[in-house]
Amino acid sequence: MAEHILVIDDDARLAEMLREYLTAAGYEVTSAGTGSEGILSFRENHYSAMVLDLMLPDADGLDLCRRFRTESNIPILMLTAKGDPLDRIVGLEIGADDYLPKPFEPRELLARLKAILRRGGADQNAAIVRFGRLEIDRDALEARLDGNRCDLTSYQFQLLDVLSKGAGRVLTRDFIMNQLQGSDLEAFDRSIDVHISRIRAEIEDDPKRPKRVITVRGVGYVFAKAQH
Repeated sequence: MAEHILVIDDDARLAEMLREYLTAAGYEVTSAGTGSEGILSFRENHYSAMVLDLMLPDADGLDLCRRFRTESNIPILMLTAKGDPLDRIVGLEIGADDYLPKPFEPRELLARLKAILRRGGADQNAAIVRFGRLEIDRDALEARLDGNRCDLTSYQFQLLDVLSKGAGRVLTRDFIMNQLQGSDLEAFDRSIDVHISRIRAEIEDDPKRPKRVITVRGVGYVFAKAQH
């Protein structure tokens, strides 16, 4: 089955060009011209990735990106006509996977789209995943560092699992809490920070200078994809 891409952009000509180009490359494409249409389509269908314009007539792309990230771990490629590096930094910090300024070559967009799809690929859902010396065993519900079992509660393992499935992406606290709904443990935002500290005590070489679970101040956390 072809991977399904959602394009949210109010430029009808650009959206049609992307639809034709991506369809020719083997993808299924759905387009939305406004933020509200994009939200509706996103919630009604399953998508493999999203191409999201920063400037929309009824919404700010950064706000939309933040909103999508609280509900899903879908790979997001942001488009913008702006050249301000700050927009790029903010976009990446709130959860976008990549950022492409307009105008662009369709071939470059396709290459970037393929890259973020690979990063969000099925290997992250495998029973056992390895990040350098850290191994996460989803069947056994345990993490191992250098082969030694980490002392984590079931909630902390679930939290680590959510982070690892989004490896390389900034995950907001809202997104993490949504993924952990149904847990018997406390559902307060700050409790996440406490559990993160305990996870770091088990998986980091130096918990005070974490290299595996990194805080993005004011946003959430990112689990480093490349680890040693």
